[in-house]
Amino acid sequence: MKVLVTGAKGQLGTDLVSLLKEKQYEVFGYSREQLDITNFEQVEKEIESIRPDIIIHSAAHTKVDLAESEPDQAYLINGYGTRNVAVCAEKVGAKLIYVSTDYVYDGTATEPVNEFTPTNPLGVYGKSKLAGEQFVRELHSKFFIVRTSWVYGHHGNNFVKTMVKLATSGKSLKVVHDQVGCPTFTVDLANTIIDLMVTEKYGTYHVSNSGHCSWYEFAKAIFEEAGLQNVDIAPCTTDEFPRPAPRPAYSVFDHMALRLNGFKEMRHWREALHEYFNTHP
Repeated sequence: MKVLVTGAKGQLGTDLVSLLKEKQYEVFGYSREQLDITNFEQVEKEIESIRPDIIIHSAAHTKVDLAESEPDQAYLINGYGTRNVAVCAEKVGAKLIYVSTDYVYDGTATEPVNEFTPTNPLGVYGKSKLAGEQFVRELHSKFFIVRTSWVYGHHGNNFVKTMVKLATSGKSLKVVHDQVGCPTFTVDLANTIIDLMVTEKYGTYHVSNSGHCSWYEFAKAIFEEAGLQNVDIAPCTTDEFPRPAPRPAYSVFDHMALRLNGFKEMRHWREALHEYFNTHP
């Protein structure tokens, strides 16, 4: 089986490519430099020549704050780039997995959101990712939309690496305590995507590690797992730490689609974080 992965050098894409190879798939991984998803002709040419059975589309404009000042770029990549992949995937009959985000919600929920909860993104990033979802639904017939959240892994930049770096600088830290969500380890996310893609149980899925925490609680757990003691860390509010893009205050997923379709839910985020610190890529 041939699997094409976009965003293959990103933190999720890197794990996807290595896990797929381990499982003996014929893998075609494309980085941003190798495949410009905003160029329809280039996307068409590559997909036509490979004719993959499955396309995992993880390439995206993910700089949440930057998206606010360059909306055209965010929509070009997350919206029209996804349209290009969806159209060309449909043409060759490939299944399509589109990696989306918790930012399609406004964060005003008070209990875990399932896949049927109405979307209402706050910022450009979330709106452009939702535009990608809409293109996938309109233009493709065999798709999985995988919404995930608070992603970290061994590759690329993420909150876990940032916290470790800041802790070793010896400075006092303030981390927001009024944003709650589900951390997601890329290895677990990649494995669940592979579990999904071999089936025909198409639709939208919330895929994150189980359990939830605030960013402050996440940071404290990171220091604990990393064996970093006496880090000077204090909780703060979102208002004390203003950013260009609004963040959803409550991003806790209910994994209803995984549950109802007979897939196993992912392990608790603490267990995954423990493994992250005890394994090397």
